[in-house]
Amino acid sequence: MTQTIAVIRGDGIGPEIMDATLQVLDALKVGLTYDFVEAGLSAYEKQGELLPAATLDAIHRHRVALKSPLTTPVGEGFSSINVELRKRFDLYANVRPAISFPNTKSRYENIDLITVRENTEGAYIGEGQNLTADGETATLVQKVTRRGSDRIVRYAFDLARRVGRKKVTVVHKANILKSTSGLFLKVARQVATEYPDIQCNEMIVDNTCMQLVMRPEQFDVIVTTNLFGDILSDLCAGLVGGLGLAPGANIGTEAAIFEAVHGSAPDIAGKGIANPVALLLAAVQMLEHLGKVSEANRLRQAIIDTMAAKDNLTPDLGGTGTTQSFAAAIAARAAG
Repeated sequence: MTQTIAVIRGDGIGPEIMDATLQVLDALKVGLTYDFVEAGLSAYEKQGELLPAATLDAIHRHRVALKSPLTTPVGEGFSSINVELRKRFDLYANVRPAISFPNTKSRYENIDLITVRENTEGAYIGEGQNLTADGETATLVQKVTRRGSDRIVRYAFDLARRVGRKKVTVVHKANILKSTSGLFLKVARQVATEYPDIQCNEMIVDNTCMQLVMRPEQFDVIVTTNLFGDILSDLCAGLVGGLGLAPGANIGTEAAIFEAVHGSAPDIAGKGIANPVALLLAAVQMLEHLGKVSEANRLRQAIIDTMAAKDNLTPDLGGTGTTQSFAAAIAARAAG
């Protein structure tokens, strides 16, 4: 059965890593067809809009999108295109796996954890921002709801059960933020009682940061609020070699967007040396979401085997390969 997905080639290195990723997906022969749409700076320059209606319509219609990094112009439009997409499609769950890969610059081995971040509320959304006329005082509204807390914690426990994880760590700051973080923790405790097969523990966010650096192996699935999740997921990426190996899934009930979480890196755009692994790993998440689990496993293993063999690795991984030659090496293994 053929599945059409919306494809956003993005800005900076985005088109290069997207072409590489689609090359590998085509080699897998997973029955995907692509509806290419635009967003970000490239869309703004051509159409005068950061998020054209045709792009939003395509995501709504296909319900699945694969997205390269986007550039939000300074002083123009949305504060963040990614935040706007999450709001538009109610993509409430941000899922960021951090897994060790061979031949990286990581200080750790055998890291295998998942951060599940609430994606649509909390301080990160930036609601109610205000600066007084004299420029001396800035304020921000932080809103956390029972509904938002319930569905993200439930998503984390369901994910843990579905993929065979044994523990969920609820990360909070309820000792100080007694209303917002306190509500999140209270709801998490209630939800956890419905999953007796999954161990649940609680950890204050400061201690979580320290523990991730000291003993990351103690974590399995982390669930937390938006701002904490944004910070912790990047910390977890640092445990396995950086954002070049960090994919992200943004999941809602009506749509899902899969992305490389790093930036558009305009300083190396067009040089053919960008690492496509983050977007390839996002494609792994996408295939799993589409129920193509065996193909997702085959793609993940092809990435691992190519990196283990040091076959055409890009310069950031210590090799001399190009974006396309690295992708070709992965595609050859994925095709079997």
